This record gives sequence, structure tokens and C-alpha cells, in this order.
Amino acid sequence: MLQLTENEIRSRLAFDNPWWEPGGHIETRYAELPKRAYLGQFNELISKKTANRAVILMGPRRVGKTVMVHHAIQQMLDTGTPGTAILYLSLETPVYTGMSLEQMLNLFMHMHGLQHGADIKIFFDEIQYLKNWEVHLKSLVDSYPNFTLVATGSAAAALRLKSRESGAGRFTEFMLPPLTFAEYLMFIGRESELVVPPEAAGGIKYRATNIEALNEEFVNYLNYGGYPEAVFSAIVRKDSARYIKSDIIDKVLLRDLPSLYGINDIQELNQLFNVLAFNTGNEVSLEALAKRSGVSKNTLRRYMEYLEAAFLIKRVHRLDENARHFRRATAFKVYLTNPSMRAALFGNIDDEHQAMGALTETAIFSQWIHSDFIERLHYARWKSGEVDLVAVNPGSLKVDWCIEIKWSDRAAKDPGELKGLLHFCARNEMASMPVVTTRTIASVKVTGGYPIEFWPVALMAYELGRKMVQTPYPNLMRPMWS
Repeated sequence: MLQLTENEIRSRLAFDNPWWEPGGHIETRYAELPKRAYLGQFNELISKKTANRAVILMGPRRVGKTVMVHHAIQQMLDTGTPGTAILYLSLETPVYTGMSLEQMLNLFMHMHGLQHGADIKIFFDEIQYLKNWEVHLKSLVDSYPNFTLVATGSAAAALRLKSRESGAGRFTEFMLPPLTFAEYLMFIGRESELVVPPEAAGGIKYRATNIEALNEEFVNYLNYGGYPEAVFSAIVRKDSARYIKSDIIDKVLLRDLPSLYGINDIQELNQLFNVLAFNTGNEVSLEALAKRSGVSKNTLRRYMEYLEAAFLIKRVHRLDENARHFRRATAFKVYLTNPSMRAALFGNIDDEHQAMGALTETAIFSQWIHSDFIERLHYARWKSGEVDLVAVNPGSLKVDWCIEIKWSDRAAKDPGELKGLLHFCARNEMASMPVVTTRTIASVKVTGGYPIEFWPVALMAYELGRKMVQTPYPNLMRPMWS
């Protein structure tokens, strides 16, 4: 039986690391792509000389993790790191099958005459293809404390599970979310055309130059804007169902989750995800799901945990009219982590589609996916009313702010549309005025005795995305858009 020789492995390593050549740099196909807004945060994290830590870059499939790694490598080269001190390995490459991380690392060091105490940068891409990767990586962290170690992977559920089981105290997670609306506008080259920053607008908020044009792009963002390749490829946009569903959703449902959790009935899991995706932005209950699917509540709970671990959905817990948790809560809201997934499953929407309200709410919620702050978001619902999003201070357990999300200008003109919000305001003292999103109107009005800020939802999505990059853990006493 023929086996790969060391020379063949060396040749592949050199091919994957073109910066080893004098004056070398990352491949043009990476260099020409726009940089993710999270690159600065990522570079700051991996540049820290924190003892005995590896960075795990995780997130949904096809959001640009490999591209961001190459952009980080280019920045290292630009700031003086020798190319021969940087190793990039994609572990899905067949040449490396059967090799341990340490074997590959030692071969690299031998090729360039590097010593154990050198300042070396190592990037292991698609690390989930290596069996027991977490054990191998933890060993490297302990054995090579001077090295910068970064691992990435698309099997997000597996990465998070094993990172926390085996890498406690050794791994630091970095979540790369789908494109924010601000990034989407930047990627298509329309950010400066459609949005004026506060300093240029002479105020404290971003302003739209043409709210109707901004709203058009917001609808496009809902349909395909969460994925970089869909933004750049007309072919992908035209057939997002094949691209997003087959290449992203199905691989998670049919391969990643079953292999990780030993799921036997894949159709059950797939059916549940379809139901949840169709109901994104809406309240669902275990009872209704169990009755509709014929699956037990305990199985449904496990499936939802798996879907959440894979960054496909996020559940949000319910509060009552006094912002208190329910002791025996069986109902919750579910959001897709990327609104574009719904279009891939059920078809594109336009600005008058019946799903626009729910997808608008999903888009606003998804801007927080990168941040732990998302765990402080709830919704309020009681017998006679509801509020879409409520931020609760974990220390005081009081409401910091609340938002009613609408794809309409009606509420800005008719206080009767806001009975639930006004009732909630009367019951709860808040640090900031409540916000109601609109389609086009921006104003502050006293409604029902309370000052309420009305703000176009596309502008809010843009500003949230911008501020998430600037401060992933926001000031809890102020809404992120003020």
C-alpha cells in the first residue's frame, strides 16, 4: 500500500503557507475580500500574551472564519512577524490525515529551524476533523506556553461542547456571527451612501440619506445578507435555497449533530427545525410542539439544546408584566441566529410579506449574537399584552430598557397600537425610555404619559451592528442605540 512521504507533506505545507517565501503574503482570493468588522477584536485577542490559552474561533458555517484567519495572518506579516514563524493548517486536507497536531507542529519547526521557546503563531483550521482534537490542543497549550495557538471549526456544537468539557482554563472562545446589517452594507459598498454617522449628521444618532433605499437593502439582508458569499455571488443569491440549505443547514442537521449526539431519527430533528424556523420571532410551547410532532417533551428539549449549541436557533425566556420569571415556564420565543435561513427554507420575502414583522424582530435580535449580553434579553407576555424585547439587569433584576419591534409606522401615529408597552411601562421603572421601531419615522413623542423613542428599524439594525463591534459588552444602563 502506498503511503505519503514526508516530502509530499512538506510540499503541501509550503503550498498552504505562501508567506514562507521572501516577500510572501496571503493568497489573492483572501486578500481581495472585505474584512469582517470583528477582525480587530479577534486580532486583539490572539495578540494577547495570556499564559496557557488557545483561542477557539467558532460560529455557524460559511460566515468567513477561514477568511478572517488569513486576514489576521496578513496583519501579522504587515506588523513584522516573520512568515516562517506562522503556520496555517487546514485539517480537512487529506494529506494530514492520521497525523497529530504535535507531529505537524514539530515538522514545521524542523523545516524552519525554530526552537521550543520561539514566538510562533499556529492556526489549525477545521479542527473538528481531527479525532480528540481537544486533547491534542490542550497538550500543545501546556507544552508550548510561548506559542499563539488558534483553532477554528464549522461544527460549532462539537467545538463548544468539547471546548468546555476538556479545555476549561485552557481555551478562550471567540464567536464569529453571520454578517451584521452594518457589515452587509459595507460589503456591498453602500454604507456611506445610505447612512450618515452622528458626527456628520450633527447629532447623536445615525441618519439615513434615503430611508426607502435603506429599507430595500434591509429586505435584501433578510433574504440573503447574513452570508458573505451570498452577498458577492449572484448565483448564490438566485438559488439561496440550494446554497444555504444544502451547504449550511443540512450539513449541521444531517451530519454534525447526529454524529456528535448520536441522534438516530434525523427526520424528527429536521422537522422540528423547520417548524421553529417558520416560527422565528414567535412564541412556541413544548405542549404545542409535542402535539404537532408526536415527539416527547424530553426529546424536544434535547433537540432544542442541540440546535442552540449549533448556533442555528436561540431561545428567549418569558417574563410577566412585572418583569418576573415564570416558575414553570413551558413557553418561549425562538429566533433563528440568521434571518436568511428562513428564506432558504421557505422562499424569499418582499417588504409586504406577512413574515416581515417576525423577520424584522429576528434581525434585530441577531445583531447581539456575538455578545454574552444576549443572555440578558427576554420578552414579556401576559394575558392582555406583550413586549417584544426586554433587557434585565442581572444585579438589580430590574428592567434597563424595552423595545417594541414593528415594520410599520402605525404605532408612531396611533397610541392604541402600544397598549401592551404602555402597560409594561406603568408596571416597571426603567433606566432608559422605551423604543418602538418604525418603517420610516424617527421622533420622540410623549405617548400615554411616557416619552417613547420611535426609530426606523433598519437604522436600529445598522447601529446595533456597529456598536456590537465597538463594545461587545454594552453599558447596561443605556440602550445600545443611544
